[in-house]
Amino acid sequence: MSVPGLRALSWSSDELYVGMKESYTITRVEAGRSSFLTRGKVWSSAPGSLRIQAPGDVVRDLARDGTATYQIVVLSPRAVDGVNDDARVHSHLDAGDPRGAAFQRLHDAVKSGAGRLALEVAVTEATLAFAAIQGASCEQTRAVRRALEHLRDRLDAEVTLDALADHAGIDKFRLCRAFRAEVGLPPHAYLTRVRIMRAKELLAAGVKPSEVAQRVGLYDQSQLNRHFRRLVGTTPGAYAREHASSDFVRAKLTRSRDNHVQLGALPRA
Repeated sequence: MSVPGLRALSWSSDELYVGMKESYTITRVEAGRSSFLTRGKVWSSAPGSLRIQAPGDVVRDLARDGTATYQIVVLSPRAVDGVNDDARVHSHLDAGDPRGAAFQRLHDAVKSGAGRLALEVAVTEATLAFAAIQGASCEQTRAVRRALEHLRDRLDAEVTLDALADHAGIDKFRLCRAFRAEVGLPPHAYLTRVRIMRAKELLAAGVKPSEVAQRVGLYDQSQLNRHFRRLVGTTPGAYAREHASSDFVRAKLTRSRDNHVQLGALPRA
């Protein structure tokens, strides 16, 4: 059964992952061990443990012991932000950590193919459980935090390294080294991912692809197309058409008598 604001998938890989989260993501390790960097701290995960990220978090795998298998539950920012105000959350919970009990129940419900009511209860309890893991301390230095804020605030403008370093309060050489070590990406790569994430939001809201590049600080349509295809796997136009088609399908389902959608087996990413 479908539940608004919930997506779930299964993913297996023996390659190292790097990416930026666009929603609240609760990942349970089903098999394998790995270490990863997020928000300036290195964590180690094992079967049964939970990786929990908020929108905008960059995650970079550092090492992996063989093939890892994950079950991933994604909650929309709107659903979580409506209940909890602080987006800073602990990025890792051990298998037996009591703070993760509600997240574990949600994963169990998804894996067992639970009915709609059971899933809705599990999602609601998991959303409330974010309050217990909020306010996590950030391991990033003040200079890197200031640089991140400056990049997000200047999303639609040109950013130079000298200006970024000046805002961060350190020289550009130290900034480049600290930024890559603490974020997992260099400043330009982080900014590109944030811009493409914003581009996806604009396209989903119905903004024409031809108008998006300028609104996210990219030079032209070709630059948007190149980065979008590399990071999203499709073109802005195709993404917009797919989203418009999905909206049409959702509208039809909302008007249907029972509004039930079969999830079926969890797809592999």
